[in-house]
Amino acid sequence: MVRHVILWKLKEELSAEEKAKVKREAKEHLEGLVGVVPGLREMHIHIEGLASSNMDMMLDALLDDAAALKGYAVNPNHVKVADTYVRPYTVVRSCLDYEV
Repeated sequence: MVRHVILWKLKEELSAEEKAKVKREAKEHLEGLVGVVPGLREMHIHIEGLASSNMDMMLDALLDDAAALKGYAVNPNHVKVADTYVRPYTVVRSCLDYEV
């Protein structure tokens, strides 16, 4: 199994209301990829960080293996969600993938 973790920082020019909307929509659509993308077992999007946080959202996904992670990255359903609900609103993306 492979754990895929991403942290995002949203654009500063977004208002608090816009950031809240982006987070809700990203969570809904990314978590909706489970059962759609082959090899994607779990997807949890964390959007309610504590005030001590310096990032806005976290993706925590579990995939079958490294091949499933590669397939997830280019899967058209994932690409559409990322291009629509995440990438236009973020300025920083940090990623850690590891075997579990």
